[in-house]
Amino acid sequence: MQFNNNGQAIYLQIADYICERLLLKEWKAEDKIPSVREMAVQLEVNPNTVARTYDFLKQQEIIYDKRGIGYFISPDGLKNAVAYRKQEFTDKELPNIFRTMFMLGVEVDDLKTKYEKFKKQYNS
Repeated sequence: MQFNNNGQAIYLQIADYICERLLLKEWKAEDKIPSVREMAVQLEVNPNTVARTYDFLKQQEIIYDKRGIGYFISPDGLKNAVAYRKQEFTDKELPNIFRTMFMLGVEVDDLKTKYEKFKKQYNS
């Protein structure tokens, strides 16, 4: 995983990475996820950063822990991950996209066919 230098905290970038695994159906409800230490080694970050990520994801009800056993994807983990990422997208990314579209004179209708083409390629 490459970390962005966009001002977003590392623990939130890790949270996005974990949510992406869910959204791509790589991890499913009740799947065990790597331990704090395993994830820290995998991502080459401090274990405290991963612990902070896991605490955040527990608050979002995306993961839960079984004491002494490990961390697991919540039964509603996918639904909660989608809700979290949608909120992040609409609050943080969409305003920049709209600004660029406005400056370039790009209308939403101009993007419709390109988006449909992208969806077809992605679903293939």
